[in-house]
Amino acid sequence: MRAIQVTRLDGPDAVELSEIDEPNGDGKVIIDVHAAGVAFPDALQTRGLYQYKPPTPFVPGSEIAGVVRSAPEGSGFAAGDRVVGLTALGGGMAEVAALQPDLVFPLPDNVSLAAGAGLLFNDLTVHFALRKRGRLSDGETVLVHGAAGGIGTSTLRMASVLGAARTIAVVSTEEKAQIARDAGATDVVLTDGWLAAVRELTQGRGVDIVLDPVGGDRFTDSLRSLAPAGRLLVVGFTAGDIPTVKVNRLLLNNVDVVGVGWGAWFMSHPKYLAEQWEQVQPLLASGKLVAPEPVTYPLDQAGAAIASLENRTATGKVVVTVR
Repeated sequence: MRAIQVTRLDGPDAVELSEIDEPNGDGKVIIDVHAAGVAFPDALQTRGLYQYKPPTPFVPGSEIAGVVRSAPEGSGFAAGDRVVGLTALGGGMAEVAALQPDLVFPLPDNVSLAAGAGLLFNDLTVHFALRKRGRLSDGETVLVHGAAGGIGTSTLRMASVLGAARTIAVVSTEEKAQIARDAGATDVVLTDGWLAAVRELTQGRGVDIVLDPVGGDRFTDSLRSLAPAGRLLVVGFTAGDIPTVKVNRLLLNNVDVVGVGWGAWFMSHPKYLAEQWEQVQPLLASGKLVAPEPVTYPLDQAGAAIASLENRTATGKVVVTVR
């Protein structure tokens, strides 16, 4: 089968399109992959910088969408089913994937396979962040950094569906501002001077939740932007720098800094992914939660797709099409 391989740890430009053997399918759901999602860990893995370091050569890609070729008895799946799934940190950017049945989920008929490939990482991370870790209540205000990226646009799509009354997007350019508005942002502010703009928008009160996949030097201002009892949700560090917290700041306004480790949570809570999909799937099927329109690259341009996350030029969700 055709597959993308990381053969040396020299970054996205070093990935190669190769012919390799199909994966072993004993006890697994065999899926003809139509599209694979691209996530920031893929970029880190191409340089050996992610905490999970598979030996080279390896196939990147952790989320897929496709059609079931075969499935073990009792799995709940059958040949021809349209599905999405998680590959457990690798193996997605290939024509065939073999997944554990509990990591495969039915895809609603109204969601394309390309869009489906971009659902699980971002939407389930954001669902976990806002529902489980952020304790989002009806009527609250959510601010998201990096709002034109995959996590950012997912937050803007999902927050109002989960009860937020207002979503404030922080972006770096006017072009990205339009992407944020299209994703559902109530208000958009530019990175330069964003804190003052948010204080003005909220009449000095601040926001209830900040969802931050960026990190870096804006972290302290994110704490300052919180309303009393606000929550700063730490999702990632695409800016590269991991900030520190002076904990006395937490006392001043009774605010929380909350870690959002979706992968660590579902690995230690085996039923949680199924519980999440039971909540998210009906929202997608009804159209209440609109699936993302991903930016797509053909399989032979997977390196460019991964690079777009590393160099932060990506807007929305990035997906590699396989078929």
